[in-house]
Amino acid sequence: MSTESAIHGNPNVDTSRRRFLTLAASGMGVVGGAAVVWPLLASLRPSAKAQAAGAPITIDLAPIEPGQKLTASWRGKAIWVVKRTPEMVASLTKVTGDLIDPDSNSSKQPEYTKNADRAIKPEVSVLIANCTHLGCIPTFRPDHPAPDVHANWEGGFYCPCHGSKFDLAGRVYKGSPAPVNLAIPPHRFVTDAQIVIGEDQAAA
Repeated sequence: MSTESAIHGNPNVDTSRRRFLTLAASGMGVVGGAAVVWPLLASLRPSAKAQAAGAPITIDLAPIEPGQKLTASWRGKAIWVVKRTPEMVASLTKVTGDLIDPDSNSSKQPEYTKNADRAIKPEVSVLIANCTHLGCIPTFRPDHPAPDVHANWEGGFYCPCHGSKFDLAGRVYKGSPAPVNLAIPPHRFVTDAQIVIGEDQAAA
C-alpha cells in the first residue's frame, strides 16, 4: 500500500490541514503571479505625458443649429465650436474699431485662421474656451444689442470673472482685462460636416 493510500485510508490522519496548505500555496501563487504581471500591464499604459498630450477628437457639426455653440473637451481644455449665421459673420466687421487686435496679429492661432473670420470656413468658429486673462470660462452671449455688456455689442463671449469681452470670432474688446484674443486650437475639416480638433488643416 502506498503512503498516499495509507494516509487517506487512516481515519486518524487530518486531511483538512493538507487541503488548507494546498489552497494557501495556490493562493500565494496567484498573488505572486499578479505581482509580476501588474507592473508589466502598467508599463503598457500611456505615460502621464502622453495622456496630457491628448489625442485628436472628431466633432460632428450636423447636430449644431446655426447660431448655436457646442462645447467639447480636448487636452483637458474646453473647446467651443460655434456655427455662425450669415448675420453673425457680417457682424464681425461692425466691431473692429472696438477691438484690441482686430487683425489677430498677436493671437495664438494657426496660420490658416489668420483671416477676417479667424476660421477655415467663415460659418464655423473653433476656439479654446479660456479667457486669456486668468483662464476663466466666458459665457456665450449671442444676443444683441446688449448694453449691459458693451455699447456696441454684436454678440460674443463675456467673462463673468473680471469682465473681459470677446466678439463672435474670439477677438478681445478694448478695456478688457484680457490682453489678447481667445486662442484657436489646430483643427481641420474632414468633410463639410465633420472636423478634427488637434490636427492641422495644412497637414491634411
